[in-house]
Amino acid sequence: MKIFHSINDFVSPKKTILTLGTFDGVHIGHKKILNKLTQNTENENYESLVLTFFPHPRMVLQEHSDLKLLNTITEKIDLLEKIGIENLVIHPFDETFSRLTAEEFVSTILVDRFHIHKIIIGHDHRFGRNRTADIDDLIAFGKEYNFEVEQISVQEINAISVSSTKIRKALLEGDMALANEYLGYDYSLTGKIIQGKQLGRTIGFPTANLKVEENYKLIPQNGVYIVQSSINQKTVFGMMNIGFNPTVDGQNQSIEIHYFDFDADLYNQDISVSILQRIRSEQKFESVDVLKEQLEKDKKTALAYWNKY
Repeated sequence: MKIFHSINDFVSPKKTILTLGTFDGVHIGHKKILNKLTQNTENENYESLVLTFFPHPRMVLQEHSDLKLLNTITEKIDLLEKIGIENLVIHPFDETFSRLTAEEFVSTILVDRFHIHKIIIGHDHRFGRNRTADIDDLIAFGKEYNFEVEQISVQEINAISVSSTKIRKALLEGDMALANEYLGYDYSLTGKIIQGKQLGRTIGFPTANLKVEENYKLIPQNGVYIVQSSINQKTVFGMMNIGFNPTVDGQNQSIEIHYFDFDADLYNQDISVSILQRIRSEQKFESVDVLKEQLEKDKKTALAYWNKY
C-alpha cells in the first residue's frame, strides 16, 4: 500500500476508484464500503484510493473537543493494508480545508488531483463547506465531471447497524464483547513498556507498564481485562489492569500487564496488547494481601477463558 501524507503528494498514472471518511476503528460497517472498493479495482485500469484525515475533523472544528479515537494512525494504516487498499492519503485536516466548497473539493481534488473514475460512498455522506452538499449533489457533480457515484444503501448499512460512536461507548462501559463484535477484531492498545513502581513483583504478579504515547487514543473503562500479545513471534496470554491502583493510593492512571508463563525484559520495547474480555471493575482493597488474593482469582478466571479460547 502506498501512503501519502497530503492530497498534494498523490500521483498515479491510473484513474482511481475511491472512498473517503475518517474510518475510525475500520469496523465491520466500514469494511462493507472498503470491500466494495477493492472489488471495483480488480480491473487493472483503476487503482483503489482511500482519503482520510488527521486530525479528526471534530477535533479541529469543535472547540475543546475531548474526542478519543479507536485507532492511532499506525493502527489505521495496518488495518487498511490488510483489506488490500492500494493507496492511502492521510490529509492534514485544518480550517482552511474545511472552507472548501463542495464544487472546489470535487473539481480540484477528486477530478484534478485524483483523476477519479468512481466514488463509493455511504448514503448519508455530506461534504463541502459546512457539510452542505449531499449524495444528490455528488451525483450531479458526477454527471458534470464524468465520474460514477456508487451509493451504499441505507438497507446495507442498517443491516450491520455499527458506528464508531457505538464502539467508543461500549469501550467506555467496559463492554469488550460488544466492541470487539462491532470492530470485527480485538481492540488493542499499543505503546512502549516503561519503568513502574515494581509493586507487582513483591506479590508474585510482576507487570509490564504500558505507556500509550498518543493522547487521543481511547483507553477502555478502568478495570481488569484478559489480554494477549505477540512477543518475539510467540502468543503470550495475560491480564491487564487499567486504573489508579487505589489500594496503594496511586495518583495517576496506569496500564499494567501481567503475562502468564513469561519472563523476559520488555523495558523500552513497543508492545501491542489485544483486549479480549473484561473481568471486573477496579477496586480498593483493605490491604495488599487482600489484593493478592483477588489477583489469584482473576488469574483463574483468565486461565479458564484461555482454555476455552
